[in-house]
Amino acid sequence: MSLESTVVRANNGVAIPQLGFGVYKITKEEEFRTAISEAIQIGYRHFDTAKIYGNEEALGRAIQNSQIPREQFFITSKVWNTDHGYKATKKAFERTIQKMGVDYLDMYLIHFASPNYIETWKAMEELYEAGKIKVIGVANFEIQHLEHLMKYSTIPPMINQIETHPEFPQLELHNYLKEHQILHEAWAPLGQGNQTLLQHPELKKIAEQHHKTVAQVILRWHLERGVILIPKSSNPKRIKENSEIFDFSLTSRNMEKVSQLNTGKRYSMNPTGYMINPIYNRLMKLFLK
Repeated sequence: MSLESTVVRANNGVAIPQLGFGVYKITKEEEFRTAISEAIQIGYRHFDTAKIYGNEEALGRAIQNSQIPREQFFITSKVWNTDHGYKATKKAFERTIQKMGVDYLDMYLIHFASPNYIETWKAMEELYEAGKIKVIGVANFEIQHLEHLMKYSTIPPMINQIETHPEFPQLELHNYLKEHQILHEAWAPLGQGNQTLLQHPELKKIAEQHHKTVAQVILRWHLERGVILIPKSSNPKRIKENSEIFDFSLTSRNMEKVSQLNTGKRYSMNPTGYMINPIYNRLMKLFLK
């Protein structure tokens, strides 16, 4: 198995590389160019961005400069809260693909369940039917958001990108997604680099057993749960290390030990109920700085 060949399939049959590369908070031009160039050279082809990250254009430019055919990449972006609604979503999508210099996206997600996401989904369904998007889905949706969306949708969401790491494995939501054939994608798969997690004695024992780093053990844990993951790093050494997770497997005992790290602790804001919070967008802008 390899970085390029390890894929999961959406319920429409589209193959998604299980290990992707997140670009959240990588905004300095030189740092971004170096990180993406390194990632592409190593073999990453799945890249995850969003309008709010402010680097869609830089990602598109890096992919074009690679001289690798567009169809070999799997590119994700997201519609932000201020662009919800049928017409606004259509406009936001067109701006995104123009910035990236592409004529379609492999995946487009609703970033949060803020107001008018049902109308947003209708626009995304039409873009999907027109061949402009290969996989449509959501991010940061809880069970109640998903059930509300599916009640009014023609095409159910194919994926949900959510905070997931050993201290917050999203067990209930993970099982719900599996039951409804919705893929689980993890953002912050390493707990946003929290040192308490990365220095955990139990994880260090497992890492020593497999001659791997703790980060590699955590990423492998995600893979074995069937989760898509998008670790982020601008450090060339770590970018390479994060890709070297296909030459070992965790034992059932290892998986049990990792599962015992569940504390229910989020490292970000809880999205539940935010869709009716009038100051939500202001809070999220502060959070994303």
